[in-house]
Amino acid sequence: MEKEPHKDKRWVWRGLILVIMALVLAAVLISFQKYFHRSNSSEADTHQVVDKYANALNIAMQFFDVQKSGKLVNNKIAWRGDSALGDGSEVNLDLSRGMYDAGDHVKFGFPMAFTATVLSWAILEYGNHMNMVNELDNAHESLKWITDFLINAHPSENVLYIQVGDPKLDHTCWERPEEMTGKRPLTQVNASYPGTDVAAESAAAMAAASLVFKSIDYAYSGTLLKHAKQLFKFADSYRGSYSISIPGVQDFYNSTGFVDELLWASAWLYHATGDKSYLTYVSANGNAFTNWGNPSWFSWENKLAGVQILLSRVNFFGSKKDISTEESLSLQSYRQTSEIFLCGLLPESPTATSQRTTDGLVWVNQWNPFQYSVASSFLAVVYSDYMLSSQTSNLYCSGKLYEPTELRNFAVSQLDYILGNNPMEMSYLVGYGSRYPQQVHHRSASIPVNANSNCSDGFKWLHTRHPNPNVAVGALVGGPSLSDTYMDSRNNISQSEPTTYNSALIVGLISGLITSSSQVESFV
Repeated sequence: MEKEPHKDKRWVWRGLILVIMALVLAAVLISFQKYFHRSNSSEADTHQVVDKYANALNIAMQFFDVQKSGKLVNNKIAWRGDSALGDGSEVNLDLSRGMYDAGDHVKFGFPMAFTATVLSWAILEYGNHMNMVNELDNAHESLKWITDFLINAHPSENVLYIQVGDPKLDHTCWERPEEMTGKRPLTQVNASYPGTDVAAESAAAMAAASLVFKSIDYAYSGTLLKHAKQLFKFADSYRGSYSISIPGVQDFYNSTGFVDELLWASAWLYHATGDKSYLTYVSANGNAFTNWGNPSWFSWENKLAGVQILLSRVNFFGSKKDISTEESLSLQSYRQTSEIFLCGLLPESPTATSQRTTDGLVWVNQWNPFQYSVASSFLAVVYSDYMLSSQTSNLYCSGKLYEPTELRNFAVSQLDYILGNNPMEMSYLVGYGSRYPQQVHHRSASIPVNANSNCSDGFKWLHTRHPNPNVAVGALVGGPSLSDTYMDSRNNISQSEPTTYNSALIVGLISGLITSSSQVESFV
């Protein structure tokens, strides 16, 4: 029997109406879900940021601006101005940029390059955290201020300028950098006077920074990578410590060896390029260059602990199919040694280090003690996040198991000590909290901007007992004694002098702790 035409049309219209209603309802639901998710995400972001650490990061980042040399662009420090504009001019190079290492006005290439490497690492791991508190652009700017210098300091494949200024001459003056009139001689390493350690550290800095700038300025990233490759080849081909080639540096930034820098540079070049030859290098040289099972402290002078953590990243997240059996075994050895180092940091571990103050701060050396506690804490946070991201439940320490949160808790304890939870009840980060060091050992901070003083008579500002007229916001001072005490005096150099490499380390540490936990993304 044939259907009536008007009934078919009615059913078609009803179907169309139902479909339209369903689409409208779906659109409303999707819109609502997006709004709900956006609202919840915003709320979650607000709640997951630890306010005191966000504040600390905003403060710590400012010390890089305090330390800048050269023609200052968008100067954010009212009491700083242009300085060292002629650096490098005698060899037709612009070496005016870069940063002063500490409270003086020499530009030491070795610790400056380490500063750039660590700051790059911090950005690569925790740039999203920096962005949450509007510090990522500042971090990029500070990093580029150093890498611009490093590029210009490497005018040919086997020549690297590694120092601007004479430290002994510089230390006979107490003056503002803006008022410097003395000669600023240049020091270089080359094929005849090699500096494997400083050349390899510079290669590491440029390789790491090339990753940072890859998505921001591809051409600049490529330039950095080209220099990194050349410097690594130079460092490896002409082996020798810069402390032997240039004995004058031994009183300031003496290097006790260069194999750690070769591994460090090669590890960063592998991450930056994906070129297996760099992974093969760290694998083939592991037995000779690394004292397996015997960890060392991470610092501007010794990079082995950093190498071990960085290569653990490959062990956690690298593509297994592209890694040979020998390389895999080598990576396991790097990771095992890094875990021995980390077990030593955990206070309840059977192998916990005894190198701590009574109040629990890791304390290795009376000169700049915070370097070691902050560096160790940064590595602990990074490794903790590697464990979380790879769903690795436990760290094995001589029969006891520890969760990644316990590494994080250690790092929190060290950072909180620095920010005021210590027997002195003061913050060691200048500008943070209501009580912090007033007599930081820092020439610029100690001399009034309008002071009429020269090289020699400026020492009155060193010896006065008055607080610094300029606050070096973001400076992390050297740190307390083994007995948890601190004497706030400019003449107490080992405790009161800040450094840019300490700043890079604490920026990394704070950035890692800004949120309650982190899921790292691979930059391999």
